[in-house]
Amino acid sequence: MIRTWRVALRNAAAGVVVGALAVLMATPTPAWADAVRDGQWYVDFLQLRQAHQITKGKGVIVAVVDTGVGQHPDLSGNVLPGQDMIGGFSAPDGRYDMDGHGTAMAGLVGAHGRVLGVAPEATILPLKERSGSRQFTAGLVPAINLAVSSGAKVICLALGTKGSPQLEDSINRALAADVVVIAGVGNTNLDPTLRYPAAYPGVVAVGGIDSSGRHADISVRSDVVMLAAPSDAVSSTAPDGEYWLGTGTSNSTALVAGAAALVRAKFPELSADEVIHRLTYTADDKGPSGRDDQYGYGVVNIVKALTADVPPLTPSASTPGAGPGAKGQPGNGGLVGALVGVGALVGVLVVVGVLVVSRRRRNS
Repeated sequence: MIRTWRVALRNAAAGVVVGALAVLMATPTPAWADAVRDGQWYVDFLQLRQAHQITKGKGVIVAVVDTGVGQHPDLSGNVLPGQDMIGGFSAPDGRYDMDGHGTAMAGLVGAHGRVLGVAPEATILPLKERSGSRQFTAGLVPAINLAVSSGAKVICLALGTKGSPQLEDSINRALAADVVVIAGVGNTNLDPTLRYPAAYPGVVAVGGIDSSGRHADISVRSDVVMLAAPSDAVSSTAPDGEYWLGTGTSNSTALVAGAAALVRAKFPELSADEVIHRLTYTADDKGPSGRDDQYGYGVVNIVKALTADVPPLTPSASTPGAGPGAKGQPGNGGLVGALVGVGALVGVLVVVGVLVVSRRRRNS
């Protein structure tokens, strides 16, 4: 098990953080300010300010299929009415998040304040398919289907679950509709069978790196990895104007989803397969030459993806749903085994790690 900490940063300016048991802890203002700033290391690493001189993702809808998206000033104006696929006490339009994971992912995709997302002018479609890390839910499949019918051009799936025919069908429908589907490969502390939807052909499976650019210890090594992106000690938005800091391949997934949104905004004529090809072709190769189980085809290089002269896919590599790879090579389509399981879908939080202060909880 790995402990995680939730943040109550909105009270930090007063020097007080309220814990889950109403325990008050003195916290100087610079402590949380530094944590949020330091957790934005990916901004310079990915050269986001240079990328934003080219495009900020305007006109692209990114569906964040997660725990909902809460209110936050850094996301103001970016979040469409979505849908709560599971019902309960949350807002029916998906713009409510009791967990915080979905709000964090939305921030990494499209925030525009203290937190800077990869595509700050993209539009977030919040589709709430679970409320926590260990929820049995049938909401994932209809959420993916609704993302497609609502016009999303990118789907961010920062989660892992067991495979099922229904899930595979929904992914295939998204791919056939020319949607770029991004999913995390998972964390090393989680059940290794929870490898879907990342392991489906055509899905961009994303692994993690640390701030030095090395493969992150938390990130699963797998033959389906296509790209790598920052995963460790990343800060983002949290519900009710708070901030969040965590480690895991969820972070990587959301950042690559933002990168896909930028490419779709800059090159609206490109198919989803060509978008993926551009991202993999321009990635910075790490580890053994070519694709490997840690970095995939390399660490995403957003500026190169937006500016490089990339040859088009060959006809044989651009079959819908085939999952194009770097330099015209096939993606994960030929690397995936059979389905691991069927039945109820188990939504799993992919991001785990250390958050700044306050309420303690455990995730496996």
